[in-house]
Amino acid sequence: MPLLELDAVDVFHGDLQAVFGLSFELDAGEALALIGANGAGKSTLLRAITGLTPARRGAIRFAGTSLTALPAERIAALGIAMVPEGRLLFPSLSVEENLLMGTLTRRAGPWSLASVYGLFPVLREMRGWPATRLSGGQQQMVAIGRALMSNPRVLLCDELSLGLAPLVIEEIYQAFARIRTDGLAIVLVEQDVARACAVSDRMLCLLKGRATLAGRSGDVSQERIAEAYFGSLDQ
Repeated sequence: MPLLELDAVDVFHGDLQAVFGLSFELDAGEALALIGANGAGKSTLLRAITGLTPARRGAIRFAGTSLTALPAERIAALGIAMVPEGRLLFPSLSVEENLLMGTLTRRAGPWSLASVYGLFPVLREMRGWPATRLSGGQQQMVAIGRALMSNPRVLLCDELSLGLAPLVIEEIYQAFARIRTDGLAIVLVEQDVARACAVSDRMLCLLKGRATLAGRSGDVSQERIAEAYFGSLDQ
């Protein structure tokens, strides 16, 4: 049984439909790259999985449990965490207090302050600093650490590299090998298509809310991805 399963999911923003009949499965320990241009529906889909923008039609199941009617806090407690676009840290809290917000789900698991500081040692040095004093890359580390502190089974990552310097991006992505050692499944939304495919097992391309290409990341050519990304495939 898949860990996460979407079946013909439709998602709306008010009267505007943003995702059309989308289906995919994610197994434990698997990484899926969700790619597409701005406005393709990627972030909307993540919000639907977490319950922040509920799907209007179709089914979303996690470990066999339907998520369709569950509130966001219940979905988080089941084991789905998101690293949101823009990080969305609490500016009035310190680095360590931001990290501890991830423990509100009270899920047991391998991730603690010690393991997060082991993953990102610079955060230990800055644990008492206000989150607003950190660089963009350091803030992204806090956002990832906060999500890991909830000990999720599925981690949803929305635009991790947005606005960050290349060296910082490389450091963050190097951490993914450690993150995945405990069988954590990942859905990665990323504008850098080559990087997303390099760190994922499978890829799914969206165009205007519809799936245009899916496959093993290493088996899909850049030409096919470009066609799906810009809408040149005959569907």
